[in-house]
Amino acid sequence: MTEPGKPPLSAYIRTKNEARMIGDVVRAALQVADEVVVIDSGSTDDTVKIAESAGARVIAHEWLGNGHQKRFAEEQCRHNWLLDLDADEIITPELAREIAAQFESGEPSFHVYRTPMAFVPAVGDAWVGFGGSVRHKLYDRRQFRAPAHAAWDQFEIPAGTPVGRLKSPIFHYAFTGAEHLMEKLNRNSSVRAREAPLKSTPMLVLRILFALPFYFLKRYLLDGLFRGGVYGFAFAMMSGYGRWLRDVKMYERARKERGER
Repeated sequence: MTEPGKPPLSAYIRTKNEARMIGDVVRAALQVADEVVVIDSGSTDDTVKIAESAGARVIAHEWLGNGHQKRFAEEQCRHNWLLDLDADEIITPELAREIAAQFESGEPSFHVYRTPMAFVPAVGDAWVGFGGSVRHKLYDRRQFRAPAHAAWDQFEIPAGTPVGRLKSPIFHYAFTGAEHLMEKLNRNSSVRAREAPLKSTPMLVLRILFALPFYFLKRYLLDGLFRGGVYGFAFAMMSGYGRWLRDVKMYERARKERGER
């Protein structure tokens, strides 16, 4: 049964040792979600206790991989309309009101909604309107499901599908500092280099030799990180390096799998 005043919406979050922010994330999601489901894959800190105290329903489940874990989470939710959150993503009051408005006349007008993401850097104000990304966080699981994949967890939307647009961003507290960011980039580059389709060795060699400046410039200029000042420059450098590191790791994989020395 849906809580009075709440839309029939379930939020789900995947966790492992996310005590840093999980309480705030759950409470923020409950501004609009009728339930918050946390899928925890073996936390050894206070993640589970904090999440439950904040109002979440916690389910322990072994880690299956990024997309597979989301699929499992989708199946645990009570409602068909889902809000996909990471354990460092905050729903602002403005976004909560905007989401709730989609349900005022019953079912939302679209089956999926584009949601802007705003990075909150370790120092300085949130990067609203630049440097972030766009995700499809609000969706109907009867129409869309997370991909059954170990590395990828973003579903593809067929060309021509009508997509709604939310204006208020989710605030993404992705890292606490440069060390934390580099740890995440290193981990993510390993997963993607291992799980993505293998590229040819000559292509990887060209990327290793020449692509790093372009990875940086894409983040700094095209994604607008120049608006973030010195820290925006530093973040673009680290982000570009993380993308380049994936090429290096895939090159290593290619040489090993093809028996090259």
